[in-house]
Amino acid sequence: MSGNGIVTRSTLRQQIADALRDEVLAGRLRPGRAFTVKEIADQYGVSATPVREALVDLSAQGILEADQHRGFRVPEYSLADYRHMIEARSLVTDGMFQALAAGHPAFRGPLEDPRTLALLATVRRRGEEAQRAAAAGDLIVLIGYDLRFWRELSVLFGNPYLGDFLHRLRVQSWVCAVQRLRRLPDLRGRLWAGHTDLVEALARRDTEAARALVAAANAHSLALLEDLSDS
Repeated sequence: MSGNGIVTRSTLRQQIADALRDEVLAGRLRPGRAFTVKEIADQYGVSATPVREALVDLSAQGILEADQHRGFRVPEYSLADYRHMIEARSLVTDGMFQALAAGHPAFRGPLEDPRTLALLATVRRRGEEAQRAAAAGDLIVLIGYDLRFWRELSVLFGNPYLGDFLHRLRVQSWVCAVQRLRRLPDLRGRLWAGHTDLVEALARRDTEAARALVAAANAHSLALLEDLSDS
């Protein structure tokens, strides 16, 4: 019985965390929105324990902030925060590309290696979905595929800690960006969509092209958010 209880609590914890993360990334929970463990537990009709664990998990990911007096709240990231996130992301991806250029173990074999080809094909499919969502201006779908794209791309470098760190940075970046992008009534053609170009550059081991694509993506998103902040 205790085993089943642990599984149920763990499942509830993940379900609640997933639901709240989706709400924040969709922009439906506004910056500064505060709530307590009891409020969320009542909303989902569950006990406080899995809710508290879910909120702590989201706080550790930078999706929520812990507030000693009011429980938890959606962070209010500034444009300066976003610039710092972009800088941190660039340092991580530059390190990844340098590892590729230096012959990282994950890339030492030929590109025809079945494992590498299968992984690249999966990442490419994520990139294609992200590009379609960007072209359609579907921000929620884009965020989901973009996060999966980078999560799976980082697997190529064989370092789970690096992948986890980059994923956290990208989640925080989207939390910050979506708070501003939701102001636009139509996002079609406004969002970066160079995912498959990046995959092709990495498949060729063209690290300079990969760096240029990431730099262009960062500059594009930063300029878009700066324009929105000025408007």
